[in-house]
Amino acid sequence: QVRLVESGGGLVQAGGSLRLSCAASGSIFSIGYMGWDRQAPGKQRELVATITSGGVTNYAESVKDRFTISIDGAKNTVYLQMNSLKPEDTAVYYCTLQSYRTFWGQGSQVTVSS
Repeated sequence: QVRLVESGGGLVQAGGSLRLSCAASGSIFSIGYMGWDRQAPGKQRELVATITSGGVTNYAESVKDRFTISIDGAKNTVYLQMNSLKPEDTAVYYCTLQSYRTFWGQGSQVTVSS
């Protein structure tokens, strides 16, 4: 079993920054990629960013140039640095890990006030 523990969400004003962290533990045989999805109220869950164990990144167009994803392979931890936050970034952010199947964290609320 794989466990993903997230931290770092909260309330911030527009233009501010937050950093999310997600630590993976358990029976991790190999990591294809780790990343973040988000779901805003009344909207479908969407991909925010992913990073492979080799460091190849992928971002949603809406967060490019504002968010940066990084990974510490030794700690099985992924980070999401979010800068220049906008009210439309308000959502529950879910950590994801793709191994022999996809795992999700419990979710971390990010609220950006205008």
